[in-house]
Amino acid sequence: MSQNSSRIVTVILSGGSGTRLWPVSRRLYPKQFHCFSGEHSLLQSTASRARKAGNDISEPLLVVCNDTHRFIVQEQLLAVGEDNFKIILEPVARNTAPAIAAAAIYLSRSMPDAVMLILPSDHVITDTDAFATSVKTAATLAEKGYLVTFGITPTAPEEGYGYIHRGSAIEHSAEVPSYEVRAFVEKPNSRTAQAYLASGEYYWNSGMFVIKAEVYLQELETQAPEIVAHARDAVQNSQEDDVFLSLSAQDFALCAADSIDYAVMEKTDKAVVVPFSGGWSDVGSWNGVANTLAADPQNNVIQGDVIALDVTDSVILSRDKLVSAVGIKNTVIVATDDAVLVADRRYDQQVKQLVESLRSSERQEAESHTKVYRPWGSYQCLDKGSRFQVKRLIIKPGASISLQLHRHRSEHWVVVRGTATVTRGEETFSMSTNESTYIPTGVKHKLENQGKIDLEIVEVQTGDYLGEDDIVRFDDQYGRLN
Repeated sequence: MSQNSSRIVTVILSGGSGTRLWPVSRRLYPKQFHCFSGEHSLLQSTASRARKAGNDISEPLLVVCNDTHRFIVQEQLLAVGEDNFKIILEPVARNTAPAIAAAAIYLSRSMPDAVMLILPSDHVITDTDAFATSVKTAATLAEKGYLVTFGITPTAPEEGYGYIHRGSAIEHSAEVPSYEVRAFVEKPNSRTAQAYLASGEYYWNSGMFVIKAEVYLQELETQAPEIVAHARDAVQNSQEDDVFLSLSAQDFALCAADSIDYAVMEKTDKAVVVPFSGGWSDVGSWNGVANTLAADPQNNVIQGDVIALDVTDSVILSRDKLVSAVGIKNTVIVATDDAVLVADRRYDQQVKQLVESLRSSERQEAESHTKVYRPWGSYQCLDKGSRFQVKRLIIKPGASISLQLHRHRSEHWVVVRGTATVTRGEETFSMSTNESTYIPTGVKHKLENQGKIDLEIVEVQTGDYLGEDDIVRFDDQYGRLN
């Protein structure tokens, strides 16, 4: 238990897709799972910040995400030594109010007195000590029945954020001040944002909250009772194991897709704001990423293999290849192995519309990287033609692909590193480095790594259809369905 008397349980919201950070962030591997500075991803940093802020190691972390990302979340938490967590799986996206409701209902079954520290998974906070102090103040207020949000002290007339207008100060002995919320304000125009900054009475709306689980449910019951009812059914009819809680799709889909701001915070008379100025960013765009990184003397933020000549005020990141730039200013250039973004920094918010255009054109670059993560490891497309595809497979120690077959393709496997245990039809055998086998169309097969190092396979697929949906699974240790 932390020194704070409150039982703090963090609810990490990890359902976002981060489209404004394309081409690094994509639907199957969005921004919260990426590292933009340091050694850890945004999700991992959020989990570490939560522990430091008072979520004692004896209390679990709750992560709400969609089913597609469940194994990525699990692996990333385990990779930083976090082993006390529950992952709540949303069958459909319904915004933050239903997601938090599901977490609060789950918590109320065993910890009805818990205080929820609600954090998006994709924020950056540089002063974690100051944040922990602010959380302590917020938890004290939450114990008294307030619904607390953090207001970020603005440093510029930002038009891309919603604002919180503070009211009267709340009298208490905490180190950090707090105020009644007078109003939540939508994103302003430039002149209005300037006035907000000059007044000193407005804060950026951070999207972080501290609320008792039972208080949140009571307020939501008053403001949006149908969300609570459907969320209760979704939890009641869920499927649960040691790590995952899969919400009932039929019930959760009936929840209105509302944010916590709209459903509760803008309507309650118990809203309180705690100011915070400890280096916060929601990393919502490439300009947002740049603001979290150090700039060079020409005010450029550069990462990766980049050569820049006569370049100023620009953001250039390379994840894969040499990027060379000459004579540009105020430009964003982001390169991955299969896509390059070039944009004027003034238009970085419009990357979202660019991704929507890619999706409407059914471009795979909007959905996934060439390297795709699976619970057993990853695969990466190396080459592709009209009737063939070459992939590099990495199978982790102790992991295996499902027992499966393909109706439209055959596969050739070559072991590059490690030892493979192969099931092909009725036979099972081992393969070592430089050995290979052939899997005919329609034959059941399975690939296992029973060794202690990664198993690396080069897979050559041939056939008239090579899509990932050409898989018929018969047995899968990860519980995946076709």
